[in-house]
Amino acid sequence: MDWTTILMENWHVKVVCLILIVAAYIDGKELRVPNWITFPMVFSGLIYCTWAMGLSGLGYGIVGMFVGLLCLLPLYAVGGMGAGDVKLMAGVGAWLGWQTTFYAFAVSTVVGAVMAVLMVLYRKSFRKHAVNLLVIWNEWMSVKDPWELSKIAAERKPTMMLLPYGIPICIGSIAYFIYEGMI
Repeated sequence: MDWTTILMENWHVKVVCLILIVAAYIDGKELRVPNWITFPMVFSGLIYCTWAMGLSGLGYGIVGMFVGLLCLLPLYAVGGMGAGDVKLMAGVGAWLGWQTTFYAFAVSTVVGAVMAVLMVLYRKSFRKHAVNLLVIWNEWMSVKDPWELSKIAAERKPTMMLLPYGIPICIGSIAYFIYEGMI
């Protein structure tokens, strides 16, 4: 097999991987995934699906985009992650559909949890974060208004250790793509 064949086989998945790598790098440096990555990713994914599968492809991409949004939107709504991470997952959905996006999200969640635990252990701040976890859990159980939860989370954010979630999205998604033989 020559390089051209290798590069062109599942090229759309490789494009998604490249975008995820760039987004993870920026998120690691700046703690944000910029709109100049996420919006073009979503729109180009919808264009690709339409080009590849016609109007049914557009529907495929739109459903994938919404699944990507819905996977992370609840955490964003209560201040648990940034909007860029949510839009990044929507971009994966726009390119690769709902099922791949959901499984990539599931693997990314495990990667994110492992990274968070490692960060806490590395900084030797287990007690502080265990207390924060209990406080947050108590808020989620007692405060039923998502707007109020979001306000509380925004007030707490400057004191929290932040995980650049673009990194787990990148690692988890690419790991899933490799596992499935997509790349």
